[in-house]
Amino acid sequence: MSLDPSLGIPVVYLVDDEDVVRDALAWLLRSRRLLSEGFASAEAFEAYVAARPSPWPSAPSCLLLDVRMPGTSGLVLFERLVERGLLPALPVIFLTGHGDVPTAVAAVKRGAFDFVEKPFSNNALVDRVELALQLSAQALLQRRAGNATARALAELTEREREVMRRVIEGRLNKLIADELQISVRTVEVHRARIFDKMNVKSAVELANLLRGSDAAAEGG
Repeated sequence: MSLDPSLGIPVVYLVDDEDVVRDALAWLLRSRRLLSEGFASAEAFEAYVAARPSPWPSAPSCLLLDVRMPGTSGLVLFERLVERGLLPALPVIFLTGHGDVPTAVAAVKRGAFDFVEKPFSNNALVDRVELALQLSAQALLQRRAGNATARALAELTEREREVMRRVIEGRLNKLIADELQISVRTVEVHRARIFDKMNVKSAVELANLLRGSDAAAEGG
């Protein structure tokens, strides 16, 4: 598995009330050079998340989550994570007993990454974890790109924003000049500054950048 090293060290979070299961999973992940952190309850993990600085996670992450636990169930925790907007930066793989498979399938439809039945195949489980970490990395890179775009937009003047809106609508410089009651040369200067600040070379590239930034924001 190859991830962008600038994102930090990947972490797999284990939430299961059985010590033996957490220990076995931690050993398995270590054998594939994956770092993990274990939690004995949904409440403990939720408290951990609440104490993290925002935005979180900041490194590629994945959650292995038991469906049935005393107190708050894995499903309730999952719904709370969804409400916090932590998916897909924190893909969730449910650990289920045979009787919980329909419930796990429903959770996948709600946005969970996958589920595995106990007892699980070690290699198959770690393969799914690695795919989940790759998904998390992609989400983090999209978040980073969105943040960079937001910073660039913040540097635009109000007039540059007015010109930019018309540029991405495909309007010609002369029409923009007429609408804003400025010279064509002034529009050309604003256009060049916009492209420079947004680090793009064309109106199409600018429109795609802003469209991608909106999609990343909607995805959390």
